[in-house]
Amino acid sequence: MDLTAPSTAAGRADPRATAAVTGSVAARVGAYVVLVGTAVTTLGISWDIQWHVEVGPDTFFTLSHLALYSGSALSGIASLVMVLLATAAQRAGRSVAQMVGGPPVRVLGGTFTAPLGYLISGTGAALFLLYGLLDLWWHSIYGFDAVLNTPSHVALFLSISITMVGSIIVFAAARELRWGQVGVALAVPILIIFAPITTNAFANLPLPIDPTIIGIILFSALLLITGAGILRRPGAAVVIAVVLGVLQAFLWWFSPWAAHTYAAAIGLPLRDGLTPQPPQLPGAIPMFLIVAAAAVEGAFWLIRTRDLNARKVMLAIGAVTGLVVAVTLPLQQVLTDPTASFGAATFAVLGIVGIVFGVLAGFLGARFIPMLAPTTKEA
Repeated sequence: MDLTAPSTAAGRADPRATAAVTGSVAARVGAYVVLVGTAVTTLGISWDIQWHVEVGPDTFFTLSHLALYSGSALSGIASLVMVLLATAAQRAGRSVAQMVGGPPVRVLGGTFTAPLGYLISGTGAALFLLYGLLDLWWHSIYGFDAVLNTPSHVALFLSISITMVGSIIVFAAARELRWGQVGVALAVPILIIFAPITTNAFANLPLPIDPTIIGIILFSALLLITGAGILRRPGAAVVIAVVLGVLQAFLWWFSPWAAHTYAAAIGLPLRDGLTPQPPQLPGAIPMFLIVAAAAVEGAFWLIRTRDLNARKVMLAIGAVTGLVVAVTLPLQQVLTDPTASFGAATFAVLGIVGIVFGVLAGFLGARFIPMLAPTTKEA
């Protein structure tokens, strides 16, 4: 198995049909509308988390929630349209190219033909609608909501994450085309930002370390490695890290601005006793992932040039990536929060946690990459 060699699509439909479909406006528009939906959702969750921190309680119908709902709806509608287009093409006797959203899957006994990526992103959006109703019911019973780890919130976070995974699959299927490569480089950082939020489900358990920190380490390492492996191009990991940094910088400005502006507009005060702290969600995004990206690039270069066993090296890549993310998290807190301080014991514990979950990330990445971006030999 070569995780870094240039890939060639296998099991494609007729090349002329493939070129016609993948070059169509619909293929690109469908993929990028799903991506825009996930980006709007990410803006909404960053805004909502900052609102909880600096303002406090909310209701079902706040602007940050509406951003969450509209982003998911946008991704869901786009996914449905692409499924219907694929179904119409199949029924008309035309080939459905795997490069448009992934391998076609027969759904409901062949009633629909759904590209795998759109099937997953659409399922996530549909679940979001279902759990959104649960959240409305929860608010109608308990009123204001001041925490993230309610059952309805956790279910919503999982649904959004599923949609984002579907977006990555959609672009990974078109990784040989420029628009697919750009899409992967954008979709992966968005999921790096969002995925750790789901670990709030474990916040009330008596764990020795904050589960959100574990989520940041695991998902950052896993998605950085997997994204670079999907693209299989020198510099891919660095590009993903740079895009993540740009998104972090924007959210750093946007989140407090949106929370303060909206609170002032509806006449709500900020919480008493607030101290200068970095914005909650962007402050938790790994600021030094570029260092881990350089390590990933070096390891992939060794695999390509030295003919090393890719799966074994991936474990080492994961360990290094997890370690870098783990030990730089407290460093970035010290640099951005004047009240933060950490001792040597904290760095030691985080280093161990980073290696353990980094190895897990490398193990999973070595298996996800061939699934998302198979070469001819693997397929």
